[in-house]
Amino acid sequence: MSANVDDYYKPLTVIVSTADDGKPARTVLERRLGVSRKLQSRIKLTELGITVNGERVYTSAIVREGDELTIRMEKETSDDILPEPIPLDIVFEDDDLLIVNKPAGFVVHPTHGHYTGTIANGVVYHWREKGERVRFRPVHRLDEDTSGLVAIAKTPYIHQQLSEQLQANAIKKLYRAYVYGKPVERKGTVDAPIDRDPESPHIRIVTPAGYASVTHYETGAVFAGGAASMVRLKLETGRTHQIRVHMRHIGCPLIGDGMYGPDNGGKPEWEAAAGRQALHAETLGLTHPITKQWMEWTASLPPELVRLEQTLNNPIVK
Repeated sequence: MSANVDDYYKPLTVIVSTADDGKPARTVLERRLGVSRKLQSRIKLTELGITVNGERVYTSAIVREGDELTIRMEKETSDDILPEPIPLDIVFEDDDLLIVNKPAGFVVHPTHGHYTGTIANGVVYHWREKGERVRFRPVHRLDEDTSGLVAIAKTPYIHQQLSEQLQANAIKKLYRAYVYGKPVERKGTVDAPIDRDPESPHIRIVTPAGYASVTHYETGAVFAGGAASMVRLKLETGRTHQIRVHMRHIGCPLIGDGMYGPDNGGKPEWEAAAGRQALHAETLGLTHPITKQWMEWTASLPPELVRLEQTLNNPIVK
C-alpha cells in the first residue's frame, strides 16, 4: 500500500470472534464498534480505510474468526475556519475529545456575521500550534451569551458516537440559571412544544404545533423574598433557546435575557450585574467512545454570575 499511515487517525481494531465468523465486515464493524453505515461508506473509499489482517477490503468482505479487522479515518482540517490565538479554558483533551469551558459572548462556530472570534477559531489555532490535523466538530452548541461546557469531537467516529449518545439522551447536561420570580413547584418538568415565531423567525415560542420540548428543573435558592431564584435544569430535548423559552413560559424569565426577559424590563441592578442572560452549562457527562468509561466535568460559575448572586443576596433597598 502506498498510503501514509501518518495521514490517518489512530486505527480502531477488533479481533473477529466465533460469533462473527463468516459475517460481512460491515456487520462486525456495526456490532462491535458501532460504526454507522454512513461512516463506513466514507471510510471504505480511502486506501487504508478498512483492512483485514493488513489487506484492504470493502465492507462486503467476509471475515473469519481470529481476523484482525481495522478501520482508519483520514485526518482532516477545517480549512474554512481562520486560526486565531483566542484564549481557551480547556478542561479536558485527549486524542479523541476536547472539552472547553466557553465564556459568554462567544459563538461556538462561525456563522453569518461571526466569521472570526469564535470558539472554533481558537480551537483550530490551538490544534495547529500542537501540530495536530483535526477538523472542528462540535457535538452540541451553546448560545452566544450562555457560558459553560462544550464537547468537541476530534474524529468522525467520535462525533458519530457522541451524536448518538446525545440523541439517546445519554449525555448529561446540567444548567444553572438565575430567573425572575420562583417556580410554583420547587421541582418539576416543563413539557411544552417549541417552534419559530411566525412573525419573528429568529424568536422561539411555545405553540401546540411546535416540536416536542421537555425541560426538568429544580429550584436551588430563592432571593429577595421570592423576587428571584436560582434554578438547576436538565434538558431532555435540545431545541434552540429551549431553557430561555420554557422559563419564560412558566413565568420565570432569565435575568439579563434581552430576548425572552420580563416584559417590564426587570430590575436594572440585576440586569447590570449579570451583563447577559444568566445561564451557565455547569455539568457535562458522557461515556468516552474509546475507553467506554463515564466521564464528567463541572465548570465553576463565571465571575459575572458570581457577581449577580452576590447582588441578589444583597438587594438594593429603596
